[in-house]
Amino acid sequence: MKVEILTKSENGDVQKGIISSIRDYIDYKNLEPGDKLPSERMLSEKFGVSRSNLRETIQKLEFFGILNSRPQSGTFIANIGRVAMSGMLDDILRLEDPDFKSLVETRILLELKTVRLASTRRTDEDLQKMEEALDAYRAKVLNGEDAVEEDLLFHLAIAKASKNATMNTFMLIITPEIITNFEKYHVCDSSLSMKGIQEHQAIFEAIKDKDPKRAKEKMKEHFSVLYQYCYNT
Repeated sequence: MKVEILTKSENGDVQKGIISSIRDYIDYKNLEPGDKLPSERMLSEKFGVSRSNLRETIQKLEFFGILNSRPQSGTFIANIGRVAMSGMLDDILRLEDPDFKSLVETRILLELKTVRLASTRRTDEDLQKMEEALDAYRAKVLNGEDAVEEDLLFHLAIAKASKNATMNTFMLIITPEIITNFEKYHVCDSSLSMKGIQEHQAIFEAIKDKDPKRAKEKMKEHFSVLYQYCYNT
């Protein structure tokens, strides 16, 4: 599993271009609520974009309640009126890129909830994914390499273990921008990364023990330095 690092242009302009194309397609075909969109392969070819970028955009529109993906069935237009949908799409296209502090604050609030849910809902398979990400993070840190991606993969594994599709989707949406900003502001120095090994391990053990209270406390401790960095600079 690998997080695709997108530039601001890729994560913003390309995504907005896809949203505009989807809106134009819906208007051109006069599609109604409940109608099915073409497959990802057909849309990616029609719009001239990668399937990964298209999939991320569809997930974003799902998060805002405009599209609805059904396993083994496809992607459908949500049950909202044409006027409301058009207005919502316009609003999404006008959304400003969040600043780094807003991203961090959102991530902290989100993860304090997902880690509690993961502690009660996680499966053995979820634990395995978390441990794999933790091992990868530890290996890179001990080797003196940048481990931002591996750090976030660990947190994405927790979000997935929460079994809350909306929270998981939101994490997937904001993760590329967080990675970009981490590298831009050089947030994760070597000392913090070394400390992160112990903090990740403590979070993992709490989730493994199905202890949501301890998991939340360990996650708060993990975010304390990052929170202070953002709000004391």
